[in-house]
Amino acid sequence: MLNIDLKGKRALVAGVADDGGFGFAIAKRLAEAGATVCVGTWPPALNIFMNLLERGKMADSLKMNDGSTFSFERIYPLDAAYDTLADAPEEIRTSKRYKDTGDFSIEGMAARLVADFGDKPLDIVVHSLANGPEVKKQLIDTSRSGYLNAVGVSAYSMVGLAAKLAPIMRNNGSFLSLTYMASERAIPGYGGGMSSAKAALESDTRVLAFEIGRRYGHRVNTISAGPYASRAASAIGIIEKMVAYCEQNSPLAQRLEADEVGSVAAFLCSPLASGITGSTVYVDKGYHAMGMAVNAFE
Repeated sequence: MLNIDLKGKRALVAGVADDGGFGFAIAKRLAEAGATVCVGTWPPALNIFMNLLERGKMADSLKMNDGSTFSFERIYPLDAAYDTLADAPEEIRTSKRYKDTGDFSIEGMAARLVADFGDKPLDIVVHSLANGPEVKKQLIDTSRSGYLNAVGVSAYSMVGLAAKLAPIMRNNGSFLSLTYMASERAIPGYGGGMSSAKAALESDTRVLAFEIGRRYGHRVNTISAGPYASRAASAIGIIEKMVAYCEQNSPLAQRLEADEVGSVAAFLCSPLASGITGSTVYVDKGYHAMGMAVNAFE
């Protein structure tokens, strides 16, 4: 039997703050394949996340297929809008939700990983980060700051993670991110520069695959997942309509499950996918293949 085997591997999943999204599903699938998993959590959500864990509110979600309980090896504060702590404005560094977390920058998290696990602590990095403060606005009505924030947090953060973490990864490492088909098609209601951010993320995947592959020997891929009604996606405002539309018009007329994305992620991060890099892999029930709504002539 051909199994996904990640025993002895350590993964970092950046962007996990609850058990309801793709990031958590990927982390759990990596653990079920044998990896140990650390996560990076946005500081304003960190205390809530820790309370959910400590009070057993996520107990059911943490049960793995073999009956064991999934646990995070480390939970690090991470605001990927900042490459270094000095990049964060003073009002952020000294605010109530940040001031006691230590160095929450990408560089700070990388330093903590090395301090905790040695010079080469990682094998897998998953970017599950996105934020568009004006996502409900049409692109033409989006401010410059809103647009740049969306691209910075949702796309450039992948470059920032790669720059800081690629040098401290063991041989044959794997980077993975999450994108959405708004990168290549107009999706009304998915605004605020988020479509531009996803397009940038996919382009950066191809460029980073070359640069990181030649410099470090690591792979870089992205999963284009279908819409999923996670807590984070509720910020879009029309996520349930997006999910229902894709269910009605996909070759597989089904709703996407987070675990389906998690399983593909585990494969792409495993030695079984050693020949795949620079790729956008669709996990969307085939919706990306459609060019017309099913009920167009009804």
